[in-house]
Amino acid sequence: MGLIHLELFSTLDLVGQAPGGPEEDPEGFSFGGWQAPLTDEVTGRQVLAAYEGTDALLLGRRTYDIFAAYWPHQEGGADDDIATLFNRVPKYVASRGRPDLAWAGSTLLGPDLAAAVREVRERHEHVKVVGSLDLVQTLLREGLFDHIDLWLHPIMLGVGKRVFADGAVPTNLTLLERPTSGPKGTVHLRYARVDGTPGTGDMAARDGGADAAG
Repeated sequence: MGLIHLELFSTLDLVGQAPGGPEEDPEGFSFGGWQAPLTDEVTGRQVLAAYEGTDALLLGRRTYDIFAAYWPHQEGGADDDIATLFNRVPKYVASRGRPDLAWAGSTLLGPDLAAAVREVRERHEHVKVVGSLDLVQTLLREGLFDHIDLWLHPIMLGVGKRVFADGAVPTNLTLLERPTSGPKGTVHLRYARVDGTPGTGDMAARDGGADAAG
């Protein structure tokens, strides 16, 4: 069984909507493209490294349409490495409609999304989910993810879709490596999902009680 990796770009208040450009969400969100001023060489290398070994993409309908209109035309350019990878690997699309799947290697997932995603995970080693916040909520709710790459950017927007919205359920995670940051303050966090659910405790009892602390 392979691994499903969530690749998430977020503000400090966990808004993940339309980081790449205004065209990603042209209605009702005025901060499209918020990520662009905060990119730097360090973050760029981190993103490229995160995609190493990818052998399939799992995308929501909106993200798929954006990618399909962009990446097939980027080989040989500044983003050739990612373009070549994205154009080569199979693309699996979660949608209730009938999207145009003209991008080579694209497949529409069946109506039982959880079952379809499990089949994809059986078929591939490293499945990457990029953006696709509505799809991410389903994967979080169903426990259908193994790793999270989260880039936290040093801004707060106060509005927009959150990366952990109505899909988040109690889940244990472990840090895979030390957090790293770029010169513009973006912090890269890598987590793996582990068994069980979060425990609880009494901090006062752990520290010997309030009297001992005072």
